[in-house]
Amino acid sequence: MFSSRHPEDQFHMRLHRARSIQLTNDELVEIRAAQRTFEGAYVRTSLSQFSFALVVLKIFTSEFYSIGALFAVYGAGVLMVSAYRRQQGNRQFFSEVGEDGLGRKRFRTSGNVVIMLTALSIAAYVTLLVLTLRLESKG
Repeated sequence: MFSSRHPEDQFHMRLHRARSIQLTNDELVEIRAAQRTFEGAYVRTSLSQFSFALVVLKIFTSEFYSIGALFAVYGAGVLMVSAYRRQQGNRQFFSEVGEDGLGRKRFRTSGNVVIMLTALSIAAYVTLLVLTLRLESKG
């Protein structure tokens, strides 16, 4: 059911566990660049959505509260996608040791993260369109 091993014990690089590896300068640069590019972008997007939600909730009247709530939910969704992307990112740098004890090194793109974020964005935009049309029909 659940493995009692530490989560970082399943990832290896050059026969070392992920939590005890000594990375070279080139590897550190590559990991930091990936973190800045992907994790930073998701967190900045999430923060901007939270900020916009706060502006909508503070400045506009109560008719717009549902739109502000939508942006807050969208920001939380992007933050969850960011956490998932970080968890999946370990597989890009380390080889994984399965339950059978065999090491596996497979390249995997971030296509699943892109699909999740696309679906989340489309749902948010459709919801925003519906909420905007409802506002227009009330006025």
